[in-house]
Amino acid sequence: MKLSTLLRHFREGFKNIIRNGWMSFASISSIFFSLFLLGVFVLLALNINSMASNIESQVQIRVYLQTDIDQQKANQLENKIRKLADVSKVEFVSKEEGLELLRKNLGQDGDELLDGYDQESNPLPDSFTVEVFDPQNINVTANQITALNNGDETKPITSVKYGQGTVEKMFKITNAIRNIGLIVVIGLGVTAMFLISTTIKMTILARRREIGIMKLVGATNAFIRWPFFVEGALIGIVASGITTAVVLFAYSELVHLNEAELGLLMIKLVPVAECGWKIAALLIGLGTLLGVWGSVISVRKYLKV
Repeated sequence: MKLSTLLRHFREGFKNIIRNGWMSFASISSIFFSLFLLGVFVLLALNINSMASNIESQVQIRVYLQTDIDQQKANQLENKIRKLADVSKVEFVSKEEGLELLRKNLGQDGDELLDGYDQESNPLPDSFTVEVFDPQNINVTANQITALNNGDETKPITSVKYGQGTVEKMFKITNAIRNIGLIVVIGLGVTAMFLISTTIKMTILARRREIGIMKLVGATNAFIRWPFFVEGALIGIVASGITTAVVLFAYSELVHLNEAELGLLMIKLVPVAECGWKIAALLIGLGTLLGVWGSVISVRKYLKV
């Protein structure tokens, strides 16, 4: 295709948007509202997934040791735990550190409840805090750690705890939330495609006589199609660009509000810098694709004159 012909198609596509102002406005509005809803739910899904991952990352295994275990035996056990396939980190917590941690967790009541306990009267055992690569399989790693007692006459491990029962329920809830979010996003995407293509079809339907006349005077299918392709792409780019700007501006304000007001509630939203480019790429790419696709499907019918 010659450059002059290509430039002509772009000029005609742009003129068609201006010439058919109300129908172009209807198409842009349809794409805007459809993509706006999609963008909001994608951001919601990203934040839900981030929060779920945050919760999962805090799941740990606590391995409690015999009170009379010697340091050499503790070191040997630590090395064995580190060699387990899914273990990412092992941290030794002495009984003194455990007492201080318990005191902090109890808050204002800690000093009163633990008054009188010192290094000698400390009832807490030494322990290990174990983190894993895949929290979903934490029960498997916990069982492997428990099995380290087998064949060891000293039985250095007294108990292995990771919130059994509660953790499994939490994983079921987070997985269900993720799946529901994915289904909603896919459903909105399909709905957006339907609404946008319908609106663009109505735009081209109003100009079917123009297409028929061009066909009768000898214009080729490609010559007729290209301006409509350009028009659909421009409508998609303009609408998705506006949508992206509105969605990201509103989300940026929400993030600032969260940092200022909701931080005390331990609600941390995904930063705009981390998710902004993903939303922009999704909305602009999808808007442009749907604009062109709607034009292709709609024009095809009227080229059979």
